[in-house]
Amino acid sequence: MMVGWLLMTWGAHASDFGYKVPSSNLAKVVDAELIPQSKLSTDGRWLALLKRRRVVALDELTLPEKALAGIKFNPATFMRNSSRMYSAIELKHVETGSVIKVSGLPKGKLRDVQWASNSQFISFIVEQHSKATLWLFDIKTRTVRQMTTTTLNGVVNSTAYQWLPDSSGFIVNFAVNHGKPQLSESAQQPAPIIQQSSGVKAPARTYQNLLSNPFDEAQFKFFAQGQLAKLSLDGRAKAIGKPTYLKSFSISPDSTNLIVGMIDEPFSYQVRYSRFATVWQVWGMTGFPLYELAQQPLADTIPQGFDSVRTGPREFQWRKDKGATVLWAEAQDGGNMKQTAEHHDYLYSISSPFKREPELFAKVKDRFSSIQWADENIALLTEWKFASRTVRTSVISPRNADERRVIFSERSYNDAYNNPGRFIMTKNDLGVGVLKLVGGRYLFLRGNGASKEGNKPFLDRYDVKTNSTTRLWQSSAPYYERVRAMLDDEGLRFITLRESKLEQPNFFIRDLTFDSLTQLTRFVHPYPEFQGITKEQIKYKRSDGTQLTGNLYLPANYDPSQGPLPVLMWAYPLEYKNKQVASQVRESPYAFPYVGYWGPMPYLAQGIAVFDDPKMPIIGEGAQLPNDNFRSQLVASAKAAVDVLVDQGIADPKRIAIGGHSYGAFMVANLLAHSDLFVAGIARSGAYNRSLTPFGFQGEERDFWQAQGVYANMSPFFHVDKINEPMLMIHGAEDPNSGTFPMQSQRMYAAMKGLGKEARLVMLPHEGHSYRAKESILHVLWEQEQWLKKYLMPLPNIEEIDNIDLTLLAPNNSQGDPNSTLY
Repeated sequence: MMVGWLLMTWGAHASDFGYKVPSSNLAKVVDAELIPQSKLSTDGRWLALLKRRRVVALDELTLPEKALAGIKFNPATFMRNSSRMYSAIELKHVETGSVIKVSGLPKGKLRDVQWASNSQFISFIVEQHSKATLWLFDIKTRTVRQMTTTTLNGVVNSTAYQWLPDSSGFIVNFAVNHGKPQLSESAQQPAPIIQQSSGVKAPARTYQNLLSNPFDEAQFKFFAQGQLAKLSLDGRAKAIGKPTYLKSFSISPDSTNLIVGMIDEPFSYQVRYSRFATVWQVWGMTGFPLYELAQQPLADTIPQGFDSVRTGPREFQWRKDKGATVLWAEAQDGGNMKQTAEHHDYLYSISSPFKREPELFAKVKDRFSSIQWADENIALLTEWKFASRTVRTSVISPRNADERRVIFSERSYNDAYNNPGRFIMTKNDLGVGVLKLVGGRYLFLRGNGASKEGNKPFLDRYDVKTNSTTRLWQSSAPYYERVRAMLDDEGLRFITLRESKLEQPNFFIRDLTFDSLTQLTRFVHPYPEFQGITKEQIKYKRSDGTQLTGNLYLPANYDPSQGPLPVLMWAYPLEYKNKQVASQVRESPYAFPYVGYWGPMPYLAQGIAVFDDPKMPIIGEGAQLPNDNFRSQLVASAKAAVDVLVDQGIADPKRIAIGGHSYGAFMVANLLAHSDLFVAGIARSGAYNRSLTPFGFQGEERDFWQAQGVYANMSPFFHVDKINEPMLMIHGAEDPNSGTFPMQSQRMYAAMKGLGKEARLVMLPHEGHSYRAKESILHVLWEQEQWLKKYLMPLPNIEEIDNIDLTLLAPNNSQGDPNSTLY
């Protein structure tokens, strides 16, 4: 009888409806308060600490939402959903440690926090139930004030406001249709929806939430329309030009002009708004067009390839070292990097008053990526090429960018060991962000410092004149410490974020002159229930000699004498063109264990060992492409990970589960189909049938018709008949991510069910590619907890039943966790 009752328990819970809550020690992870995000003022005196708003209540997700032209937004507030939402702001004085709490705000979500360049003000948007308005905190007076009562528009251009570089005010984008009656679909006359191709190749990635009919087009116009205005610090707003479908705006360094991108018709039902026809102009601050930069047509025929671009002028930007000079790129290869060209891009510029013809600024060998400006003598030009994964940065003189060009760095962008880091930025006299240049020759870099021993963050000084780098400081064991901001011009005093395997991250001031370390913050341990877990970076080899690593976490108070443990492995495949680069170590063995609700770490509380991020590199060297041997390399990587844990006596080979999210879910299904290494899988928000993404996916550039064999071999949907382990699938019911349609999981489940495979499908209402509602996240933790209990912690043998204290199994046991389930 007892065995029968135990076996029925899962079936009863599987048929239950409603949200569930996991064991209490798992549920507490959702409410853990992590260290805040930080923003340092320009003068280095104030550190803004932004308390993160990690989860929302489910009823927030049930509010009306629109999905148009590849954008999802709140029609009540005219704002896109953002993961960077905050619930509070504190300002910490770097020298004295005093704290100012920004108070007096209405109830709502804080977003888009920005410092004024003069460091006197910090601004942010307060998004409430039906509006999103701009607010300002004055450091000197310690007062907060509302700057707008009209709602801002962050639908198309998610940056709804920008500070004027001179800190005299803002340029804002008002939602001119906010408060007006929304369009009614019932008022639209039905008509056939007709699309016709021109016979020109028009490959496009698989996007969701595109326009699909004339009513969608009308709605897009309604919500996209915005009115630019200049807003002074006293709250007075002056309109700039007329309302338009604003795609982008940027302010000239001298605060006198704007680059404005305006979406134009015709729209498309095949591509996102970013490829719609766009008119680019330079405006004065009254909205008068001073110069037309380009009339870009609808870009629905861009050649296939990650570094392919539209033809004609693109990527308009201001030179940061000049008052009002526009720079842009133009492809010299028809937008197709596969075409032979001595220079794939040219860069052009034109300066105020925009009366002369544009001038050729520079020739770029590969595809233009970016320019970072220091002054009129020094800038950094970066270019890249996908086929070789190459990224190249050169030091140029803006006076003559094609002469005396010096290569600062050239490497595979996957090559972590040779990554020189990111340059330290500052604000120039105009108030715009530029490279921190000292003495006309020294630049500074901070980086992760990837090495065979793990990440060892650093601060370097680069001498432009000698093209040489000097290391000023580097993190050392047993700490993982990284530079967040410089406080001087010599690189001797800077703010760091410091942690260890036992100490949670906190901000410090490091002074190299006096070899001193001053603690700025004292954040409490976010996961007291998980104190005592151990972390070890494991190194091992794949059968082809590829060096791999992974982070092994063991439950608190684990005693090796208790024998092998059940293991949850959580991974994500990545593609490389070089075996040595694929073998590189990219994390620190001394980082504080992050027990987030998103990954596998909470299940340490259940006595399960976690092998997090065991590397799953997919390598294609030379003419070979990575996905040509996806399956064999994936299985070989997984086998190497399993073998090392079993050989060390950590893992019970009959109790190892594999999990992953997105492309990690795709990995899970493939491993269950093509290996017998795991007893169960957890696959979240995945894609399983690559014929549904026929124009490429992840790093695959070939389309379905060019590589049908690759698409078929990689698609676990085509190999469901080979899956003989149970798989839990979880998916957001409104996933907008390219390729991971909710249908992908629904069809995979239908196939597994139809073939008699063991599977469970959980569709989360109102959720996207990642999950935001607290109720959803708790339910996901519960689902995963029950799945792991069932397959990693099996029932005792029948002959052992007589030795069990039945009171411990009773459903009303007051000593047990009311949220746990027995199997």
